[in-house]
Amino acid sequence: MDTATRSTTPGNTSAAHVTIEPSILYFGTPVVLLSTENENGSFNLAPMSSAWALGHVIVLGLGPGGQTAHNLRSRPDLVVNLPEPAQWPAVERLAPLTGRTPVPVDKRDTFRFEPDKFAAAGLRPEPSELVRPPRAAECPIQLEARAARVQPDASGAFLIVEAQVLKVHADPRIVVPGSQHVDPAVWSPLIYNFRHYFGLGPELGRSFRSQTPRQSH
Repeated sequence: MDTATRSTTPGNTSAAHVTIEPSILYFGTPVVLLSTENENGSFNLAPMSSAWALGHVIVLGLGPGGQTAHNLRSRPDLVVNLPEPAQWPAVERLAPLTGRTPVPVDKRDTFRFEPDKFAAAGLRPEPSELVRPPRAAECPIQLEARAARVQPDASGAFLIVEAQVLKVHADPRIVVPGSQHVDPAVWSPLIYNFRHYFGLGPELGRSFRSQTPRQSH
């Protein structure tokens, strides 16, 4: 058995690894749609896939030249909208668009300016309660938030945004009845895995730290 074959054998902990140099490191992160406010009072909606939560702080990784980064530097309100797997076509409709005009030089070959991102995605803006940017009505989870810190990352190529979540909105179908818990057996985020879209598979186990009541489905 050669090295390549042994490397892909499930459960073979002695298999050799190969050294690779991938162009990206999106090893399965959730897709979010960020709504922010433009200078003229209109709103931008942009997909991104570098987001993670620490308590009630959402950490976002953004390109510094996009409209979202431009907006958050001076208007810190935002909504982090989490689409479900079936909504990946809406995300992809947004992917080649930018709310920045003129289009940044490094984007001109692949992106085009679009002033109404919600319409382009086929999503409906829904008023927020605590921030100015609207929520994406069709997304099952919407997090109203405010950027507390916007700074360059260690490489200087990206921006790191730390946003405090102010209010969480959830589709009642994914909430455990009578609780404040999202039901992980019902809710599945849209996952961006090396530039391909995926949903979650079946539950494999339960952490001892879980506080979510058991549901029968």
